[in-house]
Amino acid sequence: MKVTIKTLYLFLLVSLSLVLTGCMYPTEKDAGSNIPYADQVEAVQKAVDQYKENAGGLLPIKTREAETDMYIKYPIDFTKVVPAYTEKIPSNAYEKGGIFQYVLMDVEENPTVKLVDLRIAERIRDLNLRKTINGSVQYKDSVGEGVFEIDFKKMGFKEPLTVQSPYSDVQLPLIVGGDGIFYVDYSIDLNRILQEEKPDVKQGEDIRYLLSEEHPVLPAYSKPYTVNENNEPIFLK
Repeated sequence: MKVTIKTLYLFLLVSLSLVLTGCMYPTEKDAGSNIPYADQVEAVQKAVDQYKENAGGLLPIKTREAETDMYIKYPIDFTKVVPAYTEKIPSNAYEKGGIFQYVLMDVEENPTVKLVDLRIAERIRDLNLRKTINGSVQYKDSVGEGVFEIDFKKMGFKEPLTVQSPYSDVQLPLIVGGDGIFYVDYSIDLNRILQEEKPDVKQGEDIRYLLSEEHPVLPAYSKPYTVNENNEPIFLK
């Protein structure tokens, strides 16, 4: 059988996908690496605070591009705080085989340690791989201005891909912007908070803070949301 350059390229992409998948997910015996332990977050927070104090206000973070999404923009550089400010890297951190990326939020006013669930990044990577293979994204119905459902069948998936919510026991759908970028749709969790807790929110403001303020895990890889006149979550224009 004649092997073309395109065939070889696609084979290498799929092989890389399998390798990365094996590296990303912890084994069953490492189940603790799936849990956002409060004491581990607190230990890293203390280390960051001490580093900042001793470094004249500098933070132990890695450099990212200016346009990087705010929820993943400031990953913590553990080489700067371990072992000088904390004994070891948390067991649930990506660097130790866990599923979480430790990041900082509010770096200007109050640098706060938060987590990003990298299983979400893995799902989006799967979609980007398939987009590369297909050469395009297949869209379905609009779910907001410039936001669409994904036609998973036409993209070559047997069933829709979802991600486990960091905030509840539901599976969250994946969506795509008109620019071809994939996102997680947190509408289910936001709607639950709006209906059950009835927070004081205003139309036109980004309400993702309802998730990020009360939980250690951030609503990463998402588009901004606000509320409509019925106090329901919609995508922010």
